[in-house]
Amino acid sequence: MMKLWKWYRNCLTLHPVKTQVISSGLIWGFGDVAAQSITNYTTNKQQCQSDKEKGVKVDWKRAATTSLFGFGFVGPVGHFWYEGLDHFMRLRLVLHPNSLRFVASKVAIDSILFGPLDLFVFFTYMGFSNGKSVPQIKEDLKRDYLPALILEGGIWPVVQVLNFRFVPVRYQLLYVNFFCLLDSCFLSWVEQQQDAAWKKWFQPLKDQNGPGE
Repeated sequence: MMKLWKWYRNCLTLHPVKTQVISSGLIWGFGDVAAQSITNYTTNKQQCQSDKEKGVKVDWKRAATTSLFGFGFVGPVGHFWYEGLDHFMRLRLVLHPNSLRFVASKVAIDSILFGPLDLFVFFTYMGFSNGKSVPQIKEDLKRDYLPALILEGGIWPVVQVLNFRFVPVRYQLLYVNFFCLLDSCFLSWVEQQQDAAWKKWFQPLKDQNGPGE
C-alpha cells in the first residue's frame, strides 16, 4: 500500500492533471458498476429472484459512459477548481489558511457553485449519452436534479469541511474522489430509479416554483 501511495504521489508531482483525470475516470466507472450491482440486487430481492435465476447483469456501455464523465469533467475541472479556489482565498481575499472563515468560505463557494454545476452536467451528459432529446433531458432534470441536490447538500458540506481544513490542496481532489466512489454510485442509482415513488416527496418543493416552468 505504501508503494502504491508513493507511486501515486510521484505521478501527481510529475503529471498532476493527467493523474487526476485517470484516477477520476476509474473511480466514477467503478462507482457506476457498483450502482448497477446494487440496483440489480435490490430488484431481484423485491421480485424474490435469486442471483442464479436472474443473474447479475452489468451494462458496460453505461459504465464506460460514466467513466468518461470522470475523465472529461471531474478530473480536469476538479483539479483546476480546487487549485483556483485555494489561490482565490489566499491571494484575492487574503484569508488565513485553515482559519474558520477560510474553511467556511471555501465550503460555501463549493456548495453554491461547483456542487450544483457538477450535478447539472452529470445528468445532462448522461441524457445525451443515452440518446435522449433535449425535452427528454429537461424532464429527467426536473425529476432527478432537485432530489439529488437536496440529498447531497446534507452530506458534501461536512465532507468538504474536513477536506479544506486538513487536506493539502494537491490531495484535495483525491480525497474527494474517494467520496465520489460513493457519490457516483449514488448519482447513477438516482438516475436509474427514473420515476421511483420516493422522488415524489420532493414534488411540493418543485410546485412552489410556480406553473411557469
